[in-house]
Formats: sequence, C-alpha cells, structure tokens
Amino acid sequence: MDGGGAYNPRTVEEVFRDFKGRRSGMIKALTTDVQEFYRLCDPEKENLCLYGQPNERWEVNLPAEEVPPELPEPVLGINFARDGMQEKDWLSLVAVHSDAWLLAVAFFFGARFGFDKADRKRLFNMMNDLPSIFEVVAGTAKKQSKEKSSVSNNSSNRSKSNSKRGSEPRPKLTKPEEPEDEEEEEEGVEEEEDEDEDDEQGETQCGACGESYAADEFWICCDLCENWFHGKCVKITPARAEHIKQYKCPSCSNKRARS
Repeated sequence: MDGGGAYNPRTVEEVFRDFKGRRSGMIKALTTDVQEFYRLCDPEKENLCLYGQPNERWEVNLPAEEVPPELPEPVLGINFARDGMQEKDWLSLVAVHSDAWLLAVAFFFGARFGFDKADRKRLFNMMNDLPSIFEVVAGTAKKQSKEKSSVSNNSSNRSKSNSKRGSEPRPKLTKPEEPEDEEEEEEGVEEEEDEDEDDEQGETQCGACGESYAADEFWICCDLCENWFHGKCVKITPARAEHIKQYKCPSCSNKRARS
C-alpha cells in the first residue's frame, strides 16, 4: 500500500531524502492532522497501518497483499489499541513503531543497492541528526534542544570569561576606578545576553516537523504551549497571522476541544 513503491532511491542522499519525506508525513499525521488520523483509525475496521510517503503525505490503510511485500511493512493493527489507552500514550506507541519502520525502509534500500559500511554509517548519521518521531510527538525534542543550548551557552560563557581574565593586566596597588569597572561588566553582560538569544533562536525547532529554525521561513508561536511552528506545517500564512489575536497550535486546540 505504499504510494512511493515505484520510487527506488539508489544513493545515500536519495535514501535520506526518501526517509525525510516519509518522516514528515508521519509527523503530520500524529501532530497537525491528529484529529483526522484518530478518526481514520477506527477499531471496528480490519488491521490498519500508518504509511508515510516520500512526498510528505500520509495514509492509514490495510497492509500490502503481496507476500513478501515490495517494501518492509509498518506495524499492523494500530487501530485496535486506540480506545484501550490514553490518546497521548497511543500516539507515542504509534510514533515508536513509525520510527522503527522508517529505519527498516531506509536500510532495506541500502541493502538492495549495495551500500558499504561507510555509506551505511553516513546514512545513519544523517538520519540520527533529526529528532525521532517519538521525540517530536512526546515533546522531548524541544527539551533536548533547550538543554543542549543551555550547556553550550554556559560552556561558551565560561570560556570567554576565563580568556578575558587571562588577558587582563594585573591591577596596580592603587584604588580601582569602580565606575569604569561597572560599565565594562554591564557591557559584557549585554553582549552575552545578545549571543544567548542568537544561539537559542538557532536551536529552535518546529513543534510539528522537528526541523531547525531558518531565517528565511515564516514561523508562528503558540500562545498556550509557546512552541514554534513553520507556517506551512500548521497551514498559517503571514497574511492570516496578522488577523490572529491569540494563536493556538493544533495540539492545544485538540486538548481544549476534548476537555
């Protein structure tokens, strides 16, 4: 049931592009399109699977009838567990299985087209640089990014502070001019704050697709959870954003609708 079955990526870059497209589609199903995904996973139907397509689309469908299938198949029966557990836990379970399926498909292509050890390692590193679907759905991708940014900033600040102290001449045994020292310290604090803001902005990740911030793309922040999103991921244009007084992302809108 894979819409991209006829597409056979042959290089590491092509396989990674295929992986990235399928991943984006599955993330949409579990975040921005979660209401539609929830509706389609009817427990009264037969075994259903979540498929991600190379064109960043997703579908819930029956498994392939071919034996063996043309590509590895995702986990069966995601619809049967829907009503037997909390929605958040169910989505996390589907996300974990989706991560496993994406890796299986990527390395299937790698084995089929004879990737050697170096190619397989490069492919894995490229995929591993992106947050997993589970990390995006569970919200841990943004937390890890903030922690990483905090550690990086603290390390950078300590390094700058130490080098500054080492380069300063030893004071003479005269009374220091306090006003000048205070002004220098204030300037140093302002510079560090500006750098921290730039670092934090560079580490910001979209709450829907997990991609990092890019200055040439339109982003919008949810006023409830304070997560940032690509406008294209949540279907908001700059023109439409001008008329929104309080923006609520799809996840927050869904929570409020069900409560």
